[in-house]
Amino acid sequence: MSTSLLEKAILGKGADPKLLCAATMVLVFLCGAAAGAVAMHLGLHTRLHQPAFDTAAGKALYFERLQKELELTPAQAEQMQSILNDFWDYYRTVLSDSKVRVEQVLNQQQRRKFEHMLQEAQPK
Repeated sequence: MSTSLLEKAILGKGADPKLLCAATMVLVFLCGAAAGAVAMHLGLHTRLHQPAFDTAAGKALYFERLQKELELTPAQAEQMQSILNDFWDYYRTVLSDSKVRVEQVLNQQQRRKFEHMLQEAQPK
């Protein structure tokens, strides 16, 4: 079958190639939208975009996972919560101290740029 015969079989004699291309693009868009809707319905979006681990929601989610996967007893869960709270306090202190130390090295213009970079990195 030659290319022209194949084109005639697919397009038909009166089909406009531009219209066919537009219809194909609309169909592809709708399939993508449907796939996105199914993914959102199944909860894939929330699994892919977890809260930052140093936020209250992130801490709760991480602790819940530890409790479940490690099958912690109530006593272990209480101890683990205390340990993790100490860790998160330490983490915040290290970040804060490091930021102060970095800012001491930079000039005023660099500090403004650095602050802007930190703000951009914050989860929304």
